[in-house]
Amino acid sequence: MHPVGYKYGWRYTHVLAGRTGGMDEFDNVRVERTDRIATVTVDRPAVRNAMDVPTRRELRAVFDALEERDEARVVVLRGAGENSFVSGADIETLNEMTLMDGMEYAEKHAQGLYNRIASFPRPTIAAIDGYALGGGLELALACDLRVSTPDAKLGLPEVTLGVIPGGGGTQRLQAVVGAGVARELVLTGKVIDAETAADVGLLNHVFDPESFDDEVRALAEEIASNAPVAVKLAKAGMNRGLDHEAGLDFERLAFAATVATDDKDEGTAAFLENREPSFGGH
Repeated sequence: MHPVGYKYGWRYTHVLAGRTGGMDEFDNVRVERTDRIATVTVDRPAVRNAMDVPTRRELRAVFDALEERDEARVVVLRGAGENSFVSGADIETLNEMTLMDGMEYAEKHAQGLYNRIASFPRPTIAAIDGYALGGGLELALACDLRVSTPDAKLGLPEVTLGVIPGGGGTQRLQAVVGAGVARELVLTGKVIDAETAADVGLLNHVFDPESFDDEVRALAEEIASNAPVAVKLAKAGMNRGLDHEAGLDFERLAFAATVATDDKDEGTAAFLENREPSFGGH
């Protein structure tokens, strides 16, 4: 993992027109709008775009503003730097969480954010170049389509930290790849490569690195060229068929419960200390 610089040299704007017509500035999220396509980039390359609470708030504000302006027909979601889409949550923050912290975090900043993106009325594409782990994969699962470069790595390794996916991962992964594959990935915490992810249906396409930008753009343009109202209603109809409400409620409570365990303390400490955890089941 070497998240330094911008691999593709895309030009990002640092502002997005806000709800009042002014310009809202963001520290950790960048937005570029070209014609009918908006590109939203999580911009914390020094930490492989791990999302802390301020970043999650900014990302939600961006999607709120995009919906209110209703100009972009497709939104592409990316991560800044090399070898990372979004590497997951901030482990130091997770390490310090209590039960009540876990409840609030899951409701407002994990499920709250990803549910917002999943319900966004326009099509969304997660363009994954590198690591999409934990909350990063949950972010990608909240999008309608997922594409990647061949070196992408995807997984939900939360159980190796003593917690469970708390941002919709237990529900959306099953909807995308089926129960058998989803259970293996969640219960083992394993990380898979792009080829395997495409084989199980987690990725729609794996594009060559040299043409990745062009391929993502072409896919977004293909969607954007269709009738906007029809596309919007087609997405809404498909979302109606995926009622995750009961499962998401349980996941949120279960995530908070695991946050309060000794195993979470051990798992996150082991991660931060770069050692193998020793779980006691408490």
